[in-house]
Amino acid sequence: MGNQLDRITHLNYSELPTGDPAGIEKDELRVGVAYFFSDEEEDLDDRSQPENYKDQSPSKDGHIVLNEIEYSAFCCQECIFSKLRENEDLTIYSIKTLLTMCKPGDLVELVYVANDQPPHWAIYEGGGHIIHLYKGEIRKDSLYEISNGQLGRIVNNWYRYRPLPADLVMQNACGHLGLRTDEICWTNSESFAAWCRFGKREFKAGGEIQTAEQRYFLKIHVSENNVHSLMFHSLEDLIREKRKMDASGKLRVIKEFPIVNVREEKHNTVIP
Repeated sequence: MGNQLDRITHLNYSELPTGDPAGIEKDELRVGVAYFFSDEEEDLDDRSQPENYKDQSPSKDGHIVLNEIEYSAFCCQECIFSKLRENEDLTIYSIKTLLTMCKPGDLVELVYVANDQPPHWAIYEGGGHIIHLYKGEIRKDSLYEISNGQLGRIVNNWYRYRPLPADLVMQNACGHLGLRTDEICWTNSESFAAWCRFGKREFKAGGEIQTAEQRYFLKIHVSENNVHSLMFHSLEDLIREKRKMDASGKLRVIKEFPIVNVREEKHNTVIP
């Protein structure tokens, strides 16, 4: 198991399958802008989203596959995140099924199929409970109750960092219970839950020193041959932009990043 973890932790940029195997295309590179989000946007409500967001192929055994945006992310040339269907199982499950799969310390993602919110991330504590950043507070809740009928999955392997032992993951999560907005140094549920599991200060707001040389790249896999790259100077900014696109839905992202004929002139979009 250790060897397998080492293998995925040290994937480099060229080893991860993408639509542009030669690397990041200069003429499609965009400089990312930081969007400030808080978990107050995640109201776990039931606003509707276009039906086209769902994969129209029939589901079986209660498992559902969504037509989601796929991503890969890199720090310099090293892969640090992969949400690609060819590498990961993107199936989502009912909460009842998910509870049979979870172990303490697991990283859980709740997916809002029927609204325009980003996924909600949490650490599974055990006994059907999660610890998460929700509405400006780090709290413990019943996974079944907080999900409000939504679907979920375990996402332990999406980030390529080496995970902490389960007891330390739980120590990180439980040690911050009760903190509220002014005391919290994470800007969204994903950053908090990922920090608990991996212990990397890069997930905290202002947790890393930004330099001109330090670059993160988010590759947006709109389709097999349509991959766009955004550049950031911090992991925190990259995560916020990724969540913004998840909340927008794939159809809106396709409109923002239309398929470009490689023979046509391409224009850079630089966001200050």
